[in-house]
Amino acid sequence: MIRIAKTSRLTTDEIIHRASTFFGEGGEGLKQTSRQDCCVSFAGGGGHVSVFVADDKTHRTVEVESREFEYQAKRFLESV
Repeated sequence: MIRIAKTSRLTTDEIIHRASTFFGEGGEGLKQTSRQDCCVSFAGGGGHVSVFVADDKTHRTVEVESREFEYQAKRFLESV
């Protein structure tokens, strides 16, 4: 299991949308299990991925928690 974070200048909506595209059916093929304004979660293949965004007006902190998709979680953070 991995839990990693970084800051981003993208909006919260953009980050959540990118996470859905990256990890969802068009990307890694995981099933979206929940989605809120600040976070989105996926499951499949014996693992899970959760993306959380904390908004601080000038930048966002993006945190990704993953099991079985550690490599993909790192790649996603590189894209935001």
